[in-house]
Amino acid sequence: MKTEGSGETVWTIQALLQWTTRFFESKGIESARLDGELLLAHALGWKRIDLYAHFDHAPCGEALDRFREMVRARGLQRIPSKYLMGESEFYSLPLQVTASVLIPRPETELLVERALELLAKDQEALVADLGTGSGAIAIAVAAHRPLARLVASDVSAEALAVARSNVERHGLGGRIELRQGEWFAALEPGTRFDAVLSNPPYVAASDLERAMPEVRDHEPRVALDGGPDGLRCLRLVIAGAPPWLRAGGWLVVEIGAGQAQAVVQLAKDNEAYEAVQVTPDYQGIPRIASMQTKT
Repeated sequence: MKTEGSGETVWTIQALLQWTTRFFESKGIESARLDGELLLAHALGWKRIDLYAHFDHAPCGEALDRFREMVRARGLQRIPSKYLMGESEFYSLPLQVTASVLIPRPETELLVERALELLAKDQEALVADLGTGSGAIAIAVAAHRPLARLVASDVSAEALAVARSNVERHGLGGRIELRQGEWFAALEPGTRFDAVLSNPPYVAASDLERAMPEVRDHEPRVALDGGPDGLRCLRLVIAGAPPWLRAGGWLVVEIGAGQAQAVVQLAKDNEAYEAVQVTPDYQGIPRIASMQTKT
């Protein structure tokens, strides 16, 4: 927009969003408008909805400088907006995120929903969250099951630092224990859980190389790479979970597109499980596999 007769561009919120959207679209960013709004609201310290009530406001100073820096990083380096903001939302809970952890996906909320179906609200429960990353799954379960205690593990010390910050932010330090280690090696021998939850790496290595730059170049590969067929970690978790589960306990894992048949077969081939169920995501893709040990 230009002021009357001045010929100078006035960078109002409306003008900034229009320019940023076009810029992001030219770089192949699919969520161009949304990303522009999220970054501008973050730079201003506003809620996203506030932008629409102040379209004629012209940001200046440090807020405008912060926004421009983030726009350059998003458009030219393809750094995900959530990393630039340092925050993401999961199951309506705000979480800190850094490049050390996977950005929580909406599909993973279905894993939480499945866990909540299996864990009674008025009963105590002991739950493990393997590969916790930002702590999203453990925190969401603990927030909705006040009698549950959780052990959340990750092989990455950097990821656990982020998870610890999020656990403390939501006042759950008394019910979520964080442990470092790879899969079941992080757990205390002899412990038996009512449920083991995990969103393990399940992207095939070749698919990861073809992924969008935001994923391929910026999210932690250790949280994504599931080996040649994407099933490497799922095999380990499905095979390793039964000794850690109480009789009738549940293993609940997130799986990738096209993996349901193989995962169901892995459960059926394991004599420790007596039931396996698969739940679709919002697009109808089988996404959450639940398997129960014999009672």
